[in-house]
Amino acid sequence: MSASDAYPPFAALVRSFIAAPPDGLDAEYQRLVAALWSEGKLTDLALDAVPSVIAALDEAGPDRQGHIAVLLGLLAEAEYPRLDGPVATAVRAGLDRYLELVRGGASGQPLTLALLYLLAHFPADRDRVLAVTGGLALDDEERTRLERGLAELDPADPDLGKVWPAPSAWDMDEENAAHAKAAVRALTPEQIRKNWENDTRTVWAFSGHIAYWALSNGAPARLPIPAVPDWTFEQRDPGPTDRLFGERAAVLRCPTCHGPIEVHETGARCTPCATSYLSANGILDLSNGVRDGQGSHEATADLLQKLSEMPKMGLYYETFLRPNYLRLAGTNIGYEITPDDEYAYIREHLRGTEGPVVDVAAGAGRWTEIVAEAVGTERLTAVDLLLPMLNVLRGKLPEVPAVMGSALNLPIADGSVGAVNLWNALQAFPDDAEQGIAEIGRILRPGGVFTMMTFRWSDDPIARYFQASHFFPSRPEGHLLFELEQLRQWLAAAGLTVRDEKADVGTFVFITAERTA
Repeated sequence: MSASDAYPPFAALVRSFIAAPPDGLDAEYQRLVAALWSEGKLTDLALDAVPSVIAALDEAGPDRQGHIAVLLGLLAEAEYPRLDGPVATAVRAGLDRYLELVRGGASGQPLTLALLYLLAHFPADRDRVLAVTGGLALDDEERTRLERGLAELDPADPDLGKVWPAPSAWDMDEENAAHAKAAVRALTPEQIRKNWENDTRTVWAFSGHIAYWALSNGAPARLPIPAVPDWTFEQRDPGPTDRLFGERAAVLRCPTCHGPIEVHETGARCTPCATSYLSANGILDLSNGVRDGQGSHEATADLLQKLSEMPKMGLYYETFLRPNYLRLAGTNIGYEITPDDEYAYIREHLRGTEGPVVDVAAGAGRWTEIVAEAVGTERLTAVDLLLPMLNVLRGKLPEVPAVMGSALNLPIADGSVGAVNLWNALQAFPDDAEQGIAEIGRILRPGGVFTMMTFRWSDDPIARYFQASHFFPSRPEGHLLFELEQLRQWLAAAGLTVRDEKADVGTFVFITAERTA
């Protein structure tokens, strides 16, 4: 007996979805999906309903088949890490039909993307799937995501971490490849297995995220990423640290005891707690102090070694990872928000501010450059915790001093700055975002301005699932974004009043707030 016979309400859901007018399609699809799946979990109906879902591919038109393929992919991965569970096995039974449908596909087209997402769940059929899809002229990202989704773990030679946004994006030089291999060798077998599973989920999630968006919006936009990026950046002698920081040194505070620090030629020192901080390449390391007379030579060598590690990661992030991250977190798959849109917002809301300015979580300096245009370099300081990023920033902006420090314990004095920028960064420490916003409220003087861009959860439960199902090293539990009301509450608690808010394009959130308390 089929699921349609056993569950007449479900059969009615399938018919309603197939017959829905365009303006009612999404509502009917959500009802259909919710009958079988919710937040990555299967309902009791799922197993018996799979044959009816597969059969619906024959009844639906091309504009509906992609939705069905995405639903089947969601069902197949709900039992992961098992791929031979009862529901996944039932979904796999339709493989011949899926391959028949994909044969006539084209790279970047919504139905093709949906089928590629579905087909990536069948590693036992890897050869068959690749034989058919090999004739589609897929672009490198589509092809390598499919290949990685179909791959199986080789514990003796695990290829971990280089999957997002696609394996094809990780064509890095030998130096950086050596760093990656060394990190993998340090993992236990259990850690290797878990990281492999997280990588697999991430590949599926990004494929599904793009495919699902395309079903309602058409073919994704091509990102303006250079075919041959320029990996070079100039490093100049910054001169004495105290001269580089100048008057900006007055806003710094010791992260250990929160007392004042004195910047000198080669670093800084906090007299109250007798802690010294090192400087190199115009970067003052306030993340790791050294007590007077205790291992200063070792600390200097460690800082210089860190400066030499993965020197291209900052540039790589800016070139490949950030544009794709906006596709994920901001649902910017159609490229509705461009860098120029972001730059214009920063300029508009920071121009005219007074006093010292801090770019928190400045990264490789993309937005620091725009902040500098709006307020000038002479009163701007960049703060970030990642040395490879700051290394690139210093190459771009030799007149802007950089501080290596945590956004959760900013080495900046209370009420000392007139403006703070935190751009595309709050989601980098989502579990501690409230504390990060409180820190910004602490360092702003009354009337000070705070500009921020971050991301919210999608209102669509399927898109939200794909957003969450990414596993990055910074948060191996899964990707975490925000609710708008949550952000508003944190800002208010930090003494910040929202003066401008834009959250109507994709899942971007642009906010300007003022320190009022």
